Amino acid sequence: MRLEQPRLGPLPEEEWSDEQRELVGRFESGRRLNIFRTLVRHPKLLKRWGVFASHLLNKSSLPARDREILILRTAWLCRGEYEWGQHVRIGLEAGLSSHDLQRIAAGPEASGLDTKDALLLRMTDELHAEQYVRTATWRGLERHYSEAQLLDALFTVGQYTMLAMALNSVGVQLEDGARGFARDLAPTMELKLPRGS
Repeated sequence: MRLEQPRLGPLPEEEWSDEQRELVGRFESGRRLNIFRTLVRHPKLLKRWGVFASHLLNKSSLPARDREILILRTAWLCRGEYEWGQHVRIGLEAGLSSHDLQRIAAGPEASGLDTKDALLLRMTDELHAEQYVRTATWRGLERHYSEAQLLDALFTVGQYTMLAMALNSVGVQLEDGARGFARDLAPTMELKLPRGS
């Protein structure tokens, strides 16, 4: 984690209004997550951002496994360890393996990637570096995805980049037992974080 202590910590539940309690209830299914307990400090933001985020996570036209590749690569590139920790669990449920996690961290040139996974990683890397998908990558993706899926893919990378910026900056901490970068990838591969570590 970039910050060992949060700059804005989770708002204690005894300070929640009825509106805040109702908002957090929309996003959580019995688990109290630091992300929502922190963002509930700004109920209007949480309410409006939540609609967009819920579409990309729950109603995306992308297959869940493909969506999780995009999210995890974005988390890796942005050093978004909180999102990595949350989406490892979701990604494993969506069919990713521990070897897939290693390949996601290694990037689009990792050995053992199939063409489609490599294209998803390449698209994420290009968006991260250039805020643009190169023509060769776009043409490759068009062979696998519909127009709606391509738009969902673009907005997924954008949303999780924005989220990493916010969570890294306010210092949202991993939940107890959540899987961070080192736990998932060491000792099976050398842990090389993106620049700026």
